[in-house]
Amino acid sequence: MPKKGGKHAEMGKETQAQCKRAKLEAACSPSVLSFENPGSLFGSLISPIKEEVFFKEYWEQKPLLVQRNDPLVAAYYLSLFQLSDLKELCSQGLYYGRDVNVCRCVNGKKKVLNKEGKVNYMQLKKDFDQKKATIQFHQPQRFKEELWKIQEKLECYFGSLVGSNVYITPQGSQGLPPHYDDVEVFILQLEGEKHWRLYKPTVPLAREYNVESEDRIGNPTHEFILKPGDLLYFPRGTIHQADTPLGTSHSTHVTISTYQNNSWGDFLLDAIPGLVFDTAKDDVALRTSIPRQLLMVNTADSTKKLSSLLRRLADHLDHTRELRSSDMKKDFIMHRLPPCLGCDSDSLIPGGKLPKIDSKIRLQFRDHALISVEPDQENADEIRREMVYVYHSLKNRRDTHMMGTDDTASEDGTAQQTHGLRFPLSYLEALKQIWSSSTVHVKELNLTSDEEKENLALSLWSECLIEVL
Repeated sequence: MPKKGGKHAEMGKETQAQCKRAKLEAACSPSVLSFENPGSLFGSLISPIKEEVFFKEYWEQKPLLVQRNDPLVAAYYLSLFQLSDLKELCSQGLYYGRDVNVCRCVNGKKKVLNKEGKVNYMQLKKDFDQKKATIQFHQPQRFKEELWKIQEKLECYFGSLVGSNVYITPQGSQGLPPHYDDVEVFILQLEGEKHWRLYKPTVPLAREYNVESEDRIGNPTHEFILKPGDLLYFPRGTIHQADTPLGTSHSTHVTISTYQNNSWGDFLLDAIPGLVFDTAKDDVALRTSIPRQLLMVNTADSTKKLSSLLRRLADHLDHTRELRSSDMKKDFIMHRLPPCLGCDSDSLIPGGKLPKIDSKIRLQFRDHALISVEPDQENADEIRREMVYVYHSLKNRRDTHMMGTDDTASEDGTAQQTHGLRFPLSYLEALKQIWSSSTVHVKELNLTSDEEKENLALSLWSECLIEVL
């Protein structure tokens, strides 16, 4: 087991002040999570820290430790996942590698103890008890509805995919060596206690996972014990390691992560092609030929020319109202969680009155649908017209969320249409009307004929995106 970085009580001054403030504010006893809307959910998750304080002082900057000592929060966290859940879940058919990893940190390295095929609960418990192995449970929101509710709201809040893993570690053991991740991390302590050490990033806001050796990371910047009901946040790139202290039967925590590949660099890679395409329509400089043999031999002159063209793109961008980003939008909306509706699951089946020209309509599931303007995906001609696509996540599959599998396949194994609803570009303003209004009459939609207005409303109604009032 890696050597300790110091006694538990030896925290940095920043950590002490931070914890002191959180403990004082926590005297008000934070309420259990609020699911009224995505903002209230996130606010209650980091309570008593205020949203504006979190994003000004902590987000992408430094860790936040909230020690609550609140039995209500601790009891709620325990309902999210616990060691005793594993027996019933194993009976549902879990597989090593896909659903569960069994591992232990030995001499600063991760040792994987997975067996082959299906997970047998008795064998899993044996490895846990006798080999002091950590059980890593992948994407528990597939099985636990309360985590589905939390992560679905967080995906609405961040506009980014949100995944999770549960880690169950026996006493006197550590599952993973010091490492950093490429995600923003929120840790909720569910059962027992976990001893954490955090270190200064060697790669701030890292774009990939990496293991770091003990002799490279220095002394911890933060060191503390997490107890049930506590929350820990740290930015991507933060080096960390954690172990379950002796005297605690086991520790269970859930790691909720987001913002993977969601940086300005990723957005530029997605948006620049559309920007170049649009600018080239109006700027002849971008339509002139590249020099002969440029693809074979690059020159300083060509680099200088490219720099000049990039400035022209920037000038064009100053007068662009909307920056087109299609691939990131599609990836998010097609792979995120569907709405968690509980007893209201009938809301995902078209019903009620059909929309007519005199109907009053309202957009449903605003956080789960978006509008995108793209070249026609169904037209193979040389001239590809621009079309409007409406993407939504209402038919996404919870059971494959964040599992790296194709969740666009239907139950019979055939691929579903991955581009949602498709409309001519002339429908764009009418769609914006619906998206920007609390309610709108079909006859007031910005389209030329009553037939087009009714067709648009009926198409959205058939996908459960609008309701008729």
